Amino acid sequence: MKSFFALVCTLFFAVPGSAQEVRLKDLVAFDGVRGNDLVGYGLVVGLNATGDGIRNSPFTEEMMANLLERLGVNVTGEAFRPKNVAAVLVTGELPAFARAGSRIDVTVSAIGDAKSLLGGTLVMTPLNGADGQIYAVAQGSVIAGGIVAEGEAARTVQGVPTSGSIPAGARVEREVDFDFTSLQSLRLALRNSDFTTAALIETRLNKEFGRRVATMLDAGTVELDIAATGRRSAAHAIGEIENLPISPQTKARVVVDQRSGTIVIGQDVRISRVAVAQGNLTLRVEEAPLVVQPNPFAAGETVVVPRSTAEIQADPGVGLAEVRGGTSLSELVAGLNALGVAPNDMIDILKSIHAAGALHAEFVIN
Repeated sequence: MKSFFALVCTLFFAVPGSAQEVRLKDLVAFDGVRGNDLVGYGLVVGLNATGDGIRNSPFTEEMMANLLERLGVNVTGEAFRPKNVAAVLVTGELPAFARAGSRIDVTVSAIGDAKSLLGGTLVMTPLNGADGQIYAVAQGSVIAGGIVAEGEAARTVQGVPTSGSIPAGARVEREVDFDFTSLQSLRLALRNSDFTTAALIETRLNKEFGRRVATMLDAGTVELDIAATGRRSAAHAIGEIENLPISPQTKARVVVDQRSGTIVIGQDVRISRVAVAQGNLTLRVEEAPLVVQPNPFAAGETVVVPRSTAEIQADPGVGLAEVRGGTSLSELVAGLNALGVAPNDMIDILKSIHAAGALHAEFVIN
């Protein structure tokens, strides 16, 4: 475990001391250039007896009846129990500047007790935006991401067969009304707010155009004056600046995931002088019941006499390990590895260092 964690540290923590340059479009979102979420409710048909149980999912039968009624098939008063139909939610994202007739990917997820969507076909499903308007219509064969194998006494499931996708499965029917060319100014929203990074973006844009065209409004917003750039439109201005290299500054941060034992430490993390010791305490309780029987000709009953032993064992550990004040990331990793503890124990050590006020970074626990 120690060598594995050392390898993980080498792969994730070995980063240069200076910030790497990143394209501007990877740091910010341009005002107006955004997608819109879509959702719809539909039916998947053609399943191999893996659809919804009508008794547990009556809404599937009701929707199937409504669909057949719209197609001219009268099923009023009829009792049908199809096993190859499943009710699903269909979700997708309408990209920025999507035009009518273009296609988008959609995700299909069962909402009833269907066992699998493998081999099913989504029937025409309208996709609505947050305003209730229909922006796309989805239909097509579902590509499920799992496998189900079952017999009389056993069942094996690999992946998630009740969810799948339809690549290019929806056609855009309505465009989002937005006149991008009429913008006189454009706001650049930083994905990770930081005053230093916003100031660097402002300086880089003004240098690129040779005059003051950008103004930092706050830690998360930089405003670009389209008229001052001298470009014909906002689209031309974005096309010129979106690939500019910027060296972003980030907060010192330690992120841990207690479920998987993953630890990620940023390069700017610093620790004050501290001494750390780690050891394990083991409590062992053993039961060894004793059966006592009476003599062959004596009147009595066989009884079980409980016998318990309890033991507390403390592992010696490795004693105190000192981490010097102002230590760098590589020195911190080397110091923690010197303790020879597992990643989950190392998470507890980092939590304790943070509680002692010696960890100078934002501590995030997932």
